[in-house]
Amino acid sequence: MVVASVTPAQGRKVKKFVHQNVEIPSVEPRILCVETANTSLVLAVRENGALHQLHYGSSVPAAEFAGMKPVIGRYSSGILAYPATGGRYLGEPALHIQYADGNHNTELYYTGHKVENRQGVVSTCISLKDYVTGLEVNLVYDAYVQEDIILQHVEVANTGKTPLRLLNIASGALHLQADKYLLSHVNGAWAKEMQFESEALTHGIKVIESKRGTQTTQCENPAFLVSLNTQELQEESGEVIGGALAWSGNFRISFERGPEKHLSIIGGVSPFASAYPLAGGESFRTPDMVWTYSANGAGGVSRNLHRWALKYRLHNGDRINPTLLNSWEGAYFTFTTQTLTRMIDDAASMGLEMFVLDDGWFGNAFPRNGDNAGLGDWQVNSTKLPEGIDYVASYAHSKGLKFGIWIEPEMVNPDSELAHNHPEWVIQSQGREIYQERNQWVLDLANPAVQDFVFSIFDSVIKLSPSIDYVKWDCNRPIESAGSPYLGIEQDKLYIDYAQGLYKVMERIRAKYPSVLIQCCSSGGARVDYGQLQYFDEVWASDDTDGLERIFIQYGTSLWYPAAIMGSHVSTVPNHQSRNVTPLKFRFDVACQGRLGLELQPKYLSADEMKFVNRCVSSYKGYRDIVFTGDLYRLGSPYEGSFYGQMYVTPDKSRAVVYCYCLHFDVLGGEGVPFRLRGLDPSRKYKVVEQNVDSSCWWGNGQSFSGAFLSSGAFKPALPSLYSSAIFLLEAE
Repeated sequence: MVVASVTPAQGRKVKKFVHQNVEIPSVEPRILCVETANTSLVLAVRENGALHQLHYGSSVPAAEFAGMKPVIGRYSSGILAYPATGGRYLGEPALHIQYADGNHNTELYYTGHKVENRQGVVSTCISLKDYVTGLEVNLVYDAYVQEDIILQHVEVANTGKTPLRLLNIASGALHLQADKYLLSHVNGAWAKEMQFESEALTHGIKVIESKRGTQTTQCENPAFLVSLNTQELQEESGEVIGGALAWSGNFRISFERGPEKHLSIIGGVSPFASAYPLAGGESFRTPDMVWTYSANGAGGVSRNLHRWALKYRLHNGDRINPTLLNSWEGAYFTFTTQTLTRMIDDAASMGLEMFVLDDGWFGNAFPRNGDNAGLGDWQVNSTKLPEGIDYVASYAHSKGLKFGIWIEPEMVNPDSELAHNHPEWVIQSQGREIYQERNQWVLDLANPAVQDFVFSIFDSVIKLSPSIDYVKWDCNRPIESAGSPYLGIEQDKLYIDYAQGLYKVMERIRAKYPSVLIQCCSSGGARVDYGQLQYFDEVWASDDTDGLERIFIQYGTSLWYPAAIMGSHVSTVPNHQSRNVTPLKFRFDVACQGRLGLELQPKYLSADEMKFVNRCVSSYKGYRDIVFTGDLYRLGSPYEGSFYGQMYVTPDKSRAVVYCYCLHFDVLGGEGVPFRLRGLDPSRKYKVVEQNVDSSCWWGNGQSFSGAFLSSGAFKPALPSLYSSAIFLLEAE
């Protein structure tokens, strides 16, 4: 429900205002409220038209704010809903424009609003205007009522005849009032993505930002949690605000705690090297900023985001993606048709559902026998695969498997026909060295000709065989020495136009191939964001497949993104990234948190190991629907103590799957570790069955217990040693 507008009693005299010799039409003061089932965002229009935020958090009656006046502080013009550089505002701006005369001042005033209700989503558009320049700004709030999610985006229109430059245009601004603020977010690097950290927000500005151009989430992610009135993130209690920017380019999210103690959060496209030009008559739409609030801690925020994403944001969010064997760590660049068909045979015998041919299948003039050549030349390598891709893909289908293939269409090796034929398609700064990373360059997706080429790559690869069901789309380097031969003197457009160019390509692909499964892989977790996920079916969370490392990577990912998108693979030991050695069962028990896959050469598994793989794959298929569609409850944190667990529960609370791990040896683990299971119906009885073992680590295995008992701390599986792990399936009777 949305209360569109609450106005004070009629008949009051409304003042007129004059600013810079420009008359600003007076408006009737009113309250605007954007509401979901359990939250309210309350805005106030003052009589001079200034738009202020009064509240964001738990649901409140909007009418009771009608008599409340926005506080104008000594150091600001009050808590403006969408602050612009100009007037009395002195804080971090959401909007910063430079006009043709060099002026930087913008002051926005309310001109009207409208509300639309469309099947559970209520959209409120608030129109603002700068009366000196004629600039028009629409703030759009889409309230997903049952999911307690509000999406905000901004539309700016240059109604004048002279050009202007968008020095900064945020997707959204949110203002909070509390005594303490705890910021939780993630950082990382290749093979170490999504590492969680928290910090108290003191006075000043804290910024989360990426300037990588591509791979923008490898070191930071455009997502956060802010806990109110606490110095500790709580999983199932306390007020927490969550945010995530749906954008795959450079981003910036700032947290400013001012002298009056309130916190302003502003998130959007990074202004770095992006003074975006807007000619007269042109407009610009920002990506979406996703907001949510929960009084049930970080877990409540995660569940809000996951439910919304599965229903509204993910491409085919209701689909259960297949288990698979990927060729990469099992074969790398060295394989033949026989190598692949042998792996397909093994995948079928293990009960898997798809085989994915990774890098190395293409290039003839510059064969792809390593990462130093061939990228950009998407012809099948006739030496490795003389029978062609269709032969291999059809063979997979004949064994009952789907077939997938790897591409990296945004990149090119200097040693390739493409680089020789189209050097002007490469991102480069004129007169400077074109730096290589992973022996490759980046193609300029700001150029429409390159967009056409990238689309043609996908299109032509799909046409290699009617048996191609899945594409692994990789992106293995950031943008360096940024420059676009296509854009000429308008280099400030590159970073934004690149990301928008990628989206244009994906829109064309999805229009033609809506059912093809596509994984967003970018050296692992370097493109995990809600901008990409409207086009992709899943992400590759990290190139690091070590079971222990993946516990932490998947924990960080789960804070904002659902398990349905998370490709999680079992690989060989010593692990190819960490060199760590973990038990096969532990590796499976971790990988089964997401979309299960294998990343190894099956012929090196023993007979007993193959038998165990079959058992794990079979049991996973029996409960994976809970993983893909259920509500996540984290049972603690892997950063605290020796033991960690998590569970997924179906929306009707009839089934659940529980994961338990020992991450550090603790002598008490052998006596039983108390896990307080969550999300269950306390009055229902659940049969508890441990998976993939003959002798259970819990005395109650195979018996039935009430949800109240299981939530009391009486559920105590024994985890006696490092890498002990267990999976339990719970089914209501």
